[in-house]
Amino acid sequence: MAVAEAARRGHRVTAVVRDPGKYQGLAAEGVAVVAGDVTDAARIAELASGHDAAINTAAAFDEDHFTSAARALTAGLSAAGVGRLVAVGIGGSLEVSPGVAAHDEPSLPEEARAFSRNHAAQLPILRASDLDWVVLAPPLVYLDEGPGTGAYRLGSAQVIPGADTFAYADLALALVDEAASPTRSRELVAIA
Repeated sequence: MAVAEAARRGHRVTAVVRDPGKYQGLAAEGVAVVAGDVTDAARIAELASGHDAAINTAAAFDEDHFTSAARALTAGLSAAGVGRLVAVGIGGSLEVSPGVAAHDEPSLPEEARAFSRNHAAQLPILRASDLDWVVLAPPLVYLDEGPGTGAYRLGSAQVIPGADTFAYADLALALVDEAASPTRSRELVAIA
């Protein structure tokens, strides 16, 4: 959805996927669909060259996926001269009280807790970089694939009370907004 939103706004987009054959539907005017891997710094540098910003929506259940991606993105984007990274986070990384992440709550199932901790492990790597980055963290349950509301709100690094679901379409709006006209810098931000 972020690719479609960026293209709709007239941005030149390079959609980097592992298997372009599976993503023929992304191809549109102004969109190049190319093969790549978010954990390959050299390929990131090659593909990011000439771009103003990068949006990372990649996820995997591998324990080291998010840290490997953060290392590759910080190195590759820096080498390409791209200073802005907008990434999708996860609500489990947000605080439920000062200093207590949602993924540390005993009510969260262990598999969700592990995935969230893996996601949060990228934050120290991003903080140590020179990139202007933001990680937008939707609520823990946001699997709404509907048309969205056309709006969103940004919070802090704390869970937004009452935010239980969030549409992918609204997340796409925020991702493209933060890539094109940043309002947050070098922080994890709740979105609802």
